[in-house]
Amino acid sequence: MTDDIEREASCVCGALRVRTRGEPKLVSSCCCTACQRRTGSFFGVTCFFANEQIRDISGPETVFRRRGDSGRELTHHFCSNCGTTLYWTREGQPGLTSVAGGAFADPGLPGPERMVWTENRHPWICTPDGLPQFPQSPP
Repeated sequence: MTDDIEREASCVCGALRVRTRGEPKLVSSCCCTACQRRTGSFFGVTCFFANEQIRDISGPETVFRRRGDSGRELTHHFCSNCGTTLYWTREGQPGLTSVAGGAFADPGLPGPERMVWTENRHPWICTPDGLPQFPQSPP
């Protein structure tokens, strides 16, 4: 049963951790320039969990707030030791917590169901056939 699945995401040094239960409500890849800068990569992968699915958050963290292109505030939580952005919340989505997909380091994690902000995608980034793509945020 998927509700029994428990996973743990952690920062690079392992000090900050998020434990989840169940599969993410949505896995999305994002090519916006903020995700590129946040990850140091060419896109980010976000796992959206209902707040009830977050079992535990532990470790030293620092908070950084910024406005997204939507005008809504995002609150990023990153490790105070190594600086990894591990999870974040977004104004307007009070019931969801976003966790960095790669922080699970779990090949069994479901793949992205969509790619957003493709207007910022590097032209050599290939996407799987049939993956829905949106130039900006989906409606």
